Amino acid sequence: MTHQVHLGIALERAGWHPAAWREPSAHARALTSPAYWRDLLRTADDAGLALATIEDALSLPDRFEPVDALRPGRVRGRLDAVLIASYAAPLTRRIGLIPTVTTTHTEPFHVATGIQTLDFASRGRAGVRLVAGASAAERANFGRRDIGVDVFPASGRVEDSPEILAAFREAGEFADVLARLWDSWQDDAIIRDLESGRFLDADRVHRIEFEGEFFSITGASIVPRSPQGRPLLTVLAHQTVPFRLAAEHADLVYVTPHDDADVVAIRDDLDAAADDLRRDREPLRVFADLLVLVEDTAVAARDASQRLDEWAGEPLTSDARVVVGTPADVVDAVRELAASGVDGVRLRPARQPADVVAIAEKVAPILRSAGVLREDADGASLRTRLGLTRPESRYVGEKVAL
Repeated sequence: MTHQVHLGIALERAGWHPAAWREPSAHARALTSPAYWRDLLRTADDAGLALATIEDALSLPDRFEPVDALRPGRVRGRLDAVLIASYAAPLTRRIGLIPTVTTTHTEPFHVATGIQTLDFASRGRAGVRLVAGASAAERANFGRRDIGVDVFPASGRVEDSPEILAAFREAGEFADVLARLWDSWQDDAIIRDLESGRFLDADRVHRIEFEGEFFSITGASIVPRSPQGRPLLTVLAHQTVPFRLAAEHADLVYVTPHDDADVVAIRDDLDAAADDLRRDREPLRVFADLLVLVEDTAVAARDASQRLDEWAGEPLTSDARVVVGTPADVVDAVRELAASGVDGVRLRPARQPADVVAIAEKVAPILRSAGVLREDADGASLRTRLGLTRPESRYVGEKVAL
């Protein structure tokens, strides 16, 4: 029997290839147009994709890129991902909307209320992708911290950088606070009793009273409990420390295997982290990432890839496996990942909108006809589509006066 998977997409300005904006099919002048993002998300939505993540960052340079040496051939500037998702929410029908938020420098209270509002606007299709970041460029934009993550350790191990470890501890606290704020209103806190004049049952709104290493937060969210109860928490993880962050706090983790051995090693790491940290929570959903460039023929795909590399001045590199080929080649890669037992595959289009259209019009239909694509009912929340239950507020049964 064919193992079925959800299909997601990761949207990044002009695409994941740094020279994608130079493609004739690109909309380089429209990257800051709301219509550009509306059309991308509607295309993915109409194709039946389960979710779309929207990239974001807090600096003009890429992470670990020198602050004072911007490469002029790269796309610079972006729209705020949470606001893009909020704009697109009433314009889409069923796709999950998952903006990226950097946990360093931002405040969890603001993020909590923004994602709750997105959950209302989308009628239960909101999530968030948390990124632990504290680069020099980000720090310079806020001016509140002197110490952060200036370089990745030469060993490649997160454990060898105290600054990166601190950023992940902060991200863990951030995720914890989000969930507590989302729980701070019980579902039935608003009573709207016209006769008594009571709009709210104050005993069902709770102060979260959180005191941690990085955050100290007392009150409740200003937004009532949203349709999903808790919008989806997601993270991208490559090694043990972020795997543990995902296991302890996330509903879904994106991983980057390059072959079957990678899948086995990643699942072993995630299972070990879950055994240690996840306790009685639902199993962590695992999506594998692929960066894809899709053309009708293998020759056309190779030519497009080489042209982009020449414009960029270097070959494309990625943390994720790169598939350059036909729709059938992408389908084969998705089927291999499905056979490994992952819950979903998130495709990163090398070029937007060209590869988004190819995914929607060519890749997804083949996967659907082959029985690989998991189908879900229209109108379901994102949690329901991914087989996750709607959690009850942790404060049910407590009475805490505001």
